[in-house]
Amino acid sequence: MGISNTSKEKEMSGFGNTSKVNLKVEFDMDKIIKDYKKVKKYMKSPLYTIKKMDGTEDIVSELIREYQENPID
Repeated sequence: MGISNTSKEKEMSGFGNTSKVNLKVEFDMDKIIKDYKKVKKYMKSPLYTIKKMDGTEDIVSELIREYQENPID
């Protein structure tokens, strides 16, 4: 049984506080993943299907429109 090194643990660095920057980026990534999972779950729901047919769905369509206007390429 060894000690596992998770991605949220601080790594020691001899030059500055680079570990704090890496930690903040990982926490931001965790939030993005959480939001992504919520959107995917919403897209699988019957409520999304009904709103999409009615034309009143604006959560996912807003994200798609934003991506089409400003592609990541």
